[in-house]
Amino acid sequence: MSCVISARSGFSGLALFDTLMVMQRFTGGAVSVLGRPVSSRHCASASRLLLSGPRRYASFGTNPFEWFRAAVSPGLRQQRPSREIDTAKRTKAQEDDSQSIFDTVTSEGEKAQQMDTKPVGTTRQSDHHKYSTANFKISHRKLNKLGRQISGKPIDSAILQMTFSEKRVSNRIRNMLVVAKSHAILKGIDTKKMVVAEAWVTKGPRSLKRLEPRGRGKHGIRVHPDARLSVMLREGKTRAQLLEEERARKMKRIASAGLVREDKPLRNPRSMWTW
Repeated sequence: MSCVISARSGFSGLALFDTLMVMQRFTGGAVSVLGRPVSSRHCASASRLLLSGPRRYASFGTNPFEWFRAAVSPGLRQQRPSREIDTAKRTKAQEDDSQSIFDTVTSEGEKAQQMDTKPVGTTRQSDHHKYSTANFKISHRKLNKLGRQISGKPIDSAILQMTFSEKRVSNRIRNMLVVAKSHAILKGIDTKKMVVAEAWVTKGPRSLKRLEPRGRGKHGIRVHPDARLSVMLREGKTRAQLLEEERARKMKRIASAGLVREDKPLRNPRSMWTW
Protein backbone atom coordinates (compact mmCIF):
# COMPACT_ATOMS: atom_id res chain seq x y z
CA MET A 1 0.00 0.00 0.00
CA SER A 2 1.41 3.37 -0.99
CA CYS A 3 0.39 6.96 -0.37
CA VAL A 4 1.12 10.02 -2.51
CA ILE A 5 1.15 13.60 -1.21
CA SER A 6 1.00 16.47 -3.67
CA ALA A 7 2.38 19.98 -3.22
CA ARG A 8 -1.10 21.35 -2.51
CA SER A 9 -1.47 19.44 0.77
CA GLY A 10 -0.43 22.45 2.86
CA PHE A 11 2.33 20.69 4.88
CA SER A 12 5.70 22.32 5.42
CA GLY A 13 8.89 21.76 7.38
CA LEU A 14 9.04 19.27 10.21
CA ALA A 15 5.24 18.82 10.24
CA LEU A 16 5.39 17.39 6.72
CA PHE A 17 8.21 15.03 7.58
CA ASP A 18 6.47 13.80 10.76
CA THR A 19 3.29 13.22 8.82
CA LEU A 20 5.17 11.18 6.21
CA MET A 21 6.88 9.01 8.79
CA VAL A 22 3.63 8.35 10.66
CA MET A 23 1.84 7.39 7.48
CA GLN A 24 4.69 5.12 6.45
CA ARG A 25 4.65 3.39 9.85
CA PHE A 26 0.90 2.77 9.92
CA THR A 27 0.35 2.01 6.23
CA GLY A 28 3.33 -0.28 5.97
CA GLY A 29 3.99 0.88 2.41
CA ALA A 30 6.05 3.43 0.59
CA VAL A 31 5.39 7.13 0.77
CA SER A 32 6.26 9.40 -2.14
CA VAL A 33 6.31 13.15 -2.52
CA LEU A 34 5.96 14.49 -6.07
CA GLY A 35 6.69 11.01 -7.43
CA ARG A 36 9.84 10.42 -5.36
CA PRO A 37 9.87 7.82 -2.58
CA VAL A 38 10.80 9.10 0.92
CA SER A 39 12.53 6.94 3.52
CA SER A 40 13.26 7.56 7.20
CA ARG A 41 16.99 7.14 6.60
CA HIS A 42 17.05 10.46 4.69
CA CYS A 43 15.90 12.48 7.73
CA ALA A 44 18.06 14.66 9.97
CA SER A 45 19.65 13.26 13.08
CA ALA A 46 17.32 15.12 15.49
CA SER A 47 14.19 13.93 13.69
CA ARG A 48 15.49 10.37 13.56
CA LEU A 49 16.00 10.42 17.29
CA LEU A 50 12.43 11.62 17.81
CA LEU A 51 10.91 9.10 15.39
CA SER A 52 13.14 6.10 16.10
CA GLY A 53 12.02 3.18 18.24
CA PRO A 54 9.02 0.87 17.92
CA ARG A 55 7.42 2.31 21.09
CA ARG A 56 7.10 5.84 19.68
CA TYR A 57 3.44 5.48 18.63
CA ALA A 58 2.58 2.34 20.56
CA SER A 59 0.01 4.11 22.75
CA PHE A 60 -1.53 6.23 20.01
CA GLY A 61 -3.98 3.60 18.81
CA THR A 62 -5.08 3.81 15.25
CA ASN A 63 -4.98 7.62 14.99
CA PRO A 64 -2.14 9.60 16.65
CA PHE A 65 -3.90 12.93 16.12
CA GLU A 66 -6.89 11.84 18.18
CA TRP A 67 -4.55 10.77 20.98
CA PHE A 68 -2.80 14.14 20.89
CA ARG A 69 -6.13 16.02 20.96
CA ALA A 70 -7.36 13.97 23.93
CA ALA A 71 -4.10 14.47 25.85
CA VAL A 72 -3.84 18.23 25.32
CA SER A 73 -7.46 19.40 25.37
CA PRO A 74 -8.81 20.32 28.86
CA GLY A 75 -11.55 18.19 30.32
CA LEU A 76 -13.50 17.59 33.49
CA ARG A 77 -11.68 16.12 36.45
CA GLN A 78 -12.74 12.59 37.14
CA GLN A 79 -14.11 12.17 40.64
CA ARG A 80 -13.28 9.17 42.71
CA PRO A 81 -16.23 6.90 43.41
CA SER A 82 -17.77 7.00 46.84
CA ARG A 83 -16.77 3.40 47.48
CA GLU A 84 -13.07 4.23 47.18
CA ILE A 85 -13.48 7.27 49.44
CA ASP A 86 -15.21 5.19 52.13
CA THR A 87 -12.48 2.55 51.89
CA ALA A 88 -9.77 5.20 52.34
CA LYS A 89 -11.59 6.63 55.37
CA ARG A 90 -11.90 3.23 57.02
CA THR A 91 -8.23 2.49 56.39
CA LYS A 92 -7.19 5.82 57.90
CA ALA A 93 -9.44 5.26 60.89
CA GLN A 94 -7.93 1.83 61.55
CA GLU A 95 -4.43 3.27 61.39
CA ASP A 96 -5.28 6.02 63.90
CA ASP A 97 -7.25 3.61 66.17
CA SER A 98 -10.34 5.82 66.00
CA GLN A 99 -13.87 5.29 64.76
CA SER A 100 -13.86 8.23 62.36
CA ILE A 101 -11.21 10.13 60.50
CA PHE A 102 -12.65 13.40 61.80
CA ASP A 103 -11.99 12.47 65.45
CA THR A 104 -8.30 13.28 65.11
CA VAL A 105 -8.83 16.53 63.24
CA THR A 106 -9.01 19.74 65.29
CA SER A 107 -11.26 22.43 63.90
CA GLU A 108 -9.95 25.90 63.17
CA GLY A 109 -12.14 27.39 65.89
CA GLU A 110 -10.66 25.11 68.55
CA LYS A 111 -7.13 25.98 67.39
CA ALA A 112 -7.88 29.70 67.66
CA GLN A 113 -9.38 29.21 71.11
CA GLN A 114 -6.31 27.31 72.26
CA MET A 115 -4.08 30.11 71.00
CA ASP A 116 -6.15 32.72 72.84
CA THR A 117 -6.10 30.82 76.12
CA LYS A 118 -2.38 30.13 75.92
CA PRO A 119 -0.64 32.23 78.57
CA VAL A 120 1.75 34.82 77.26
CA GLY A 121 5.03 35.39 79.02
CA THR A 122 4.80 32.42 81.38
CA THR A 123 8.53 32.51 82.07
CA ARG A 124 9.30 35.41 84.36
CA GLN A 125 12.31 37.28 83.07
CA SER A 126 12.24 40.41 85.24
CA ASP A 127 10.21 42.01 88.03
CA HIS A 128 10.19 45.47 86.45
CA HIS A 129 10.22 47.18 83.08
CA LYS A 130 11.51 50.64 82.22
CA TYR A 131 10.27 52.57 79.22
CA SER A 132 10.27 56.19 78.10
CA THR A 133 9.13 58.47 75.36
CA ALA A 134 11.41 60.10 72.85
CA ASN A 135 12.62 63.68 73.26
CA PHE A 136 9.95 66.02 71.96
CA LYS A 137 9.29 69.72 72.14
CA ILE A 138 7.69 70.47 75.50
CA SER A 139 8.62 72.11 78.75
CA HIS A 140 9.74 69.78 81.50
CA ARG A 141 7.50 71.65 83.94
CA LYS A 142 4.39 70.92 81.88
CA LEU A 143 5.36 67.30 81.37
CA ASN A 144 6.06 66.81 85.07
CA LYS A 145 2.40 67.50 85.88
CA LEU A 146 1.30 64.52 83.81
CA GLY A 147 4.02 62.39 85.36
CA ARG A 148 2.66 63.13 88.82
CA GLN A 149 -0.85 62.30 87.62
CA ILE A 150 0.00 58.71 86.57
CA SER A 151 2.63 57.91 89.19
CA GLY A 152 1.54 55.22 91.64
CA LYS A 153 -1.59 54.24 89.69
CA PRO A 154 -2.36 50.87 88.07
CA ILE A 155 -1.40 50.71 84.44
CA ASP A 156 -5.01 50.53 83.23
CA SER A 157 -5.99 53.50 85.38
CA ALA A 158 -3.02 55.50 84.07
CA ILE A 159 -3.99 54.74 80.46
CA LEU A 160 -7.56 55.79 81.25
CA GLN A 161 -6.36 59.07 82.75
CA MET A 162 -4.34 59.90 79.64
CA THR A 163 -7.22 58.91 77.36
CA PHE A 164 -9.56 61.55 78.76
CA SER A 165 -6.93 64.17 79.55
CA GLU A 166 -7.22 67.53 77.80
CA LYS A 167 -3.47 68.06 77.60
CA ARG A 168 -1.88 68.10 74.16
CA VAL A 169 0.79 65.51 75.01
CA SER A 170 -1.61 63.07 76.70
CA ASN A 171 -2.04 61.06 73.49
CA ARG A 172 1.73 60.54 73.20
CA ILE A 173 1.99 59.41 76.82
CA ARG A 174 -0.96 57.05 76.44
CA ASN A 175 0.67 55.36 73.45
CA MET A 176 3.89 55.02 75.41
CA LEU A 177 2.05 53.36 78.32
CA VAL A 178 0.32 50.90 76.01
CA VAL A 179 3.62 49.86 74.42
CA ALA A 180 5.29 49.59 77.83
CA LYS A 181 2.45 47.38 79.06
CA SER A 182 2.82 44.98 76.13
CA HIS A 183 6.57 44.74 76.67
CA ALA A 184 6.10 44.09 80.39
CA ILE A 185 3.66 41.26 79.63
CA LEU A 186 6.33 39.57 77.50
CA LYS A 187 8.67 39.74 80.48
CA GLY A 188 6.17 37.81 82.60
CA ILE A 189 4.73 40.62 84.72
CA ASP A 190 1.11 40.07 85.75
CA THR A 191 -1.25 42.52 84.10
CA LYS A 192 -3.67 42.62 87.04
CA LYS A 193 -0.89 43.65 89.44
CA MET A 194 1.02 45.97 87.09
CA VAL A 195 1.36 49.54 88.39
CA VAL A 196 3.30 52.62 87.40
CA ALA A 197 5.73 52.48 90.31
CA GLU A 198 7.81 55.49 89.20
CA ALA A 199 7.47 58.30 86.70
CA TRP A 200 10.05 61.03 86.19
CA VAL A 201 10.87 63.73 83.65
CA THR A 202 14.27 64.66 82.28
CA LYS A 203 15.38 67.49 80.06
CA GLY A 204 16.50 66.81 76.53
CA PRO A 205 20.17 66.76 75.53
CA ARG A 206 19.90 70.05 73.66
CA SER A 207 17.49 72.92 73.37
CA LEU A 208 16.68 74.75 70.19
CA LYS A 209 17.62 78.43 70.39
CA ARG A 210 16.36 81.15 68.07
CA LEU A 211 16.66 84.93 67.92
CA GLU A 212 13.74 86.96 69.21
CA PRO A 213 13.47 90.53 67.86
CA ARG A 214 13.12 93.29 70.43
CA GLY A 215 12.37 96.96 70.35
CA ARG A 216 14.88 99.65 69.41
CA GLY A 217 16.94 97.29 67.25
CA LYS A 218 17.68 94.87 70.04
CA HIS A 219 17.16 91.11 70.14
CA GLY A 220 16.96 88.28 72.60
CA ILE A 221 17.30 84.47 72.57
CA ARG A 222 14.20 82.31 72.66
CA VAL A 223 14.79 78.78 73.94
CA HIS A 224 12.56 75.93 72.68
CA PRO A 225 12.99 73.20 75.31
CA ASP A 226 12.46 69.48 74.88
CA ALA A 227 11.93 66.78 77.49
CA ARG A 228 11.06 63.11 77.91
CA LEU A 229 8.95 61.08 80.33
CA SER A 230 10.16 57.77 81.76
CA VAL A 231 8.13 55.21 83.69
CA MET A 232 8.94 52.11 85.73
CA LEU A 233 6.38 49.30 85.74
CA ARG A 234 6.33 46.83 88.62
CA GLU A 235 3.96 44.38 90.24
CA GLY A 236 2.02 46.03 93.05
CA LYS A 237 -1.35 45.80 94.72
CA THR A 238 -4.41 45.23 92.64
CA ARG A 239 -7.34 47.60 92.40
CA ALA A 240 -9.43 45.44 94.73
CA GLN A 241 -6.68 45.38 97.34
CA LEU A 242 -6.31 49.15 97.25
CA LEU A 243 -10.06 49.62 97.69
CA GLU A 244 -10.13 47.17 100.60
CA GLU A 245 -7.26 48.94 102.35
CA GLU A 246 -8.92 52.30 101.83
CA ARG A 247 -12.17 51.00 103.31
CA ALA A 248 -10.36 49.50 106.30
CA ARG A 249 -8.56 52.78 106.91
CA LYS A 250 -11.80 54.74 106.87
CA MET A 251 -13.57 52.25 109.10
CA LYS A 252 -10.74 52.45 111.61
CA ARG A 253 -11.30 56.17 112.05
CA ILE A 254 -14.93 55.62 113.03
CA ALA A 255 -15.36 55.39 116.85
CA SER A 256 -19.07 55.46 117.48
CA ALA A 257 -21.13 53.77 120.16
CA GLY A 258 -23.45 52.38 117.56
CA LEU A 259 -20.65 50.65 115.68
CA VAL A 260 -17.85 50.02 118.16
CA ARG A 261 -18.32 49.22 121.87
CA GLU A 262 -15.31 50.30 123.89
CA ASP A 263 -14.85 48.54 127.21
CA LYS A 264 -11.92 50.41 128.69
CA PRO A 265 -11.53 51.55 132.33
CA LEU A 266 -11.39 55.24 133.14
CA ARG A 267 -7.93 56.51 133.94
CA ASN A 268 -7.09 58.83 136.84
CA PRO A 269 -10.49 58.68 138.57
CA ARG A 270 -11.25 61.52 140.91
CA SER A 271 -13.75 62.04 143.62
CA MET A 272 -16.93 63.88 142.94
CA TRP A 273 -16.00 67.03 144.87
CA THR A 274 -12.46 68.29 144.93
CA TRP A 275 -12.89 71.39 147.15
